[in-house]
Amino acid sequence: MALITNILNNAAAVAKGMSVTLVEMLQPTITDAYPEGPAKLEERYRGVHVLQRDENGLEKCVGCFLCAAACPSNCIYIEAAENTEEGRISGGERYASVYNIDYSRCIFCGFCVEACPTDAITHGHKFEIASYNTSTLVYRKEQMLTPLPADFKPLVVKQEAPSAGH
Repeated sequence: MALITNILNNAAAVAKGMSVTLVEMLQPTITDAYPEGPAKLEERYRGVHVLQRDENGLEKCVGCFLCAAACPSNCIYIEAAENTEEGRISGGERYASVYNIDYSRCIFCGFCVEACPTDAITHGHKFEIASYNTSTLVYRKEQMLTPLPADFKPLVVKQEAPSAGH
């Protein structure tokens, strides 16, 4: 009697599994036409990093190295330089003269984005970076920096000439 009960229970389990398969087969198929059309990504998707600019067109990165310190895979390399009055690159005292990310090591964890005090680095939506050559996976600052708009006019601050009198 136990053998017959066991066989019936197994048959019921198989029938239940096949019913799930049959119901799924009757549902309409949802397919993304990715190569022909754009991929639909969520807003919080973590793609290739983007270095942002401020409203004056200056780089937001102040070369503080916090993103490189927070990176668990050590894929961020930064060299900082001092800003001068003649050549202002960022709003702070320093700027990142070299900013490289090695995407063959990056795990897209987002720790660098969270660590940045100036919101200079964010995740973009670009994801097609596959390559057979790992040297092309090292992105430089110029590749990640947000381009200036075509109609951008930088903010010019007039400085008053010092008066000759006392």
